[in-house]
Amino acid sequence: MRVGVDIGGTKTQAVAVADDGTVLASRVRPTVRGPRGVLDTAVRAVADVAGAGGGSRAPESVGVGIPGAVDAASGTVRTAVNLDLDALPLGAELARRTGLPVRVENDVKASALGAAQRFGGPAGTVTYLNVGTGVGAATVLRGALLRGTAGWAGELGHLVVEPDGPACGCGQRGCLEAVAGGGALRKRLAALDPPVALPDLCSSADLGGRLARERDRVVGALAQALTAAALAYDPDVIAVGGGVLAHGTGLLPRVLDTLRARATTSAFLTDLAIDRRIRTVPEDWPVAAVGAALVGALPPEPAAGALAG
Repeated sequence: MRVGVDIGGTKTQAVAVADDGTVLASRVRPTVRGPRGVLDTAVRAVADVAGAGGGSRAPESVGVGIPGAVDAASGTVRTAVNLDLDALPLGAELARRTGLPVRVENDVKASALGAAQRFGGPAGTVTYLNVGTGVGAATVLRGALLRGTAGWAGELGHLVVEPDGPACGCGQRGCLEAVAGGGALRKRLAALDPPVALPDLCSSADLGGRLARERDRVVGALAQALTAAALAYDPDVIAVGGGVLAHGTGLLPRVLDTLRARATTSAFLTDLAIDRRIRTVPEDWPVAAVGAALVGALPPEPAAGALAG
């Protein structure tokens, strides 16, 4: 049995996962920010599920998924802004506090491992796209995370989809995150007259067409990103999840319709069959925490610089 911990800005979820992949227990607790708060939250989260396997046998390992730049070799987390962390040797400290082997990974990369387990199998290639407050992505190739030279392989959030689009926090303009990320999208919807909430993005009650323009903009950006994922990695599955797709009711079907419409004028896109590769991660399945448990089972990373996700 292995424990996975997904640490988010507001909540932390821990799961106990059996060797066959069955989720034995799942618990959620609020995240306390700051170095001491994050570490204490992680320790308590592990304790919440550590006994799920029954008997006196301790978990074999703990895996942690967390936002920010993660040095997977040392388990150090840097620049996790929404957790008030500059640098925290989370892996070493959590191992000391729990007495268990600990591996730490960026949360989106951990989620990609969870998505690969659910949809891809050991021989498959899976790209995971999380459209939440920010936009993150990662790719798993035959069970292994595809990192690239500096850890950015598979990352689609800063793919430019509108060259003259809104400024992004990364310094570019028109990134997928700046166009379709929940943080940027909610601000634009709130600025409409009257203001609109994300669940109403695909509403038919549209005054003046402004909502339709925002909806079409997001749909086009996501379709472009999914096409890029298919072309770059040719994955068996493109798994999608995150709050924007969960709360933006009707958004993903429109993206699929857009992909199918584009394919009608291109034999190349017809053969690529992007729409048939897409799978939605169920809202009630803890993809990030399960992926974190899989992180704990990975062999040690060779010492290297920080790998951002």
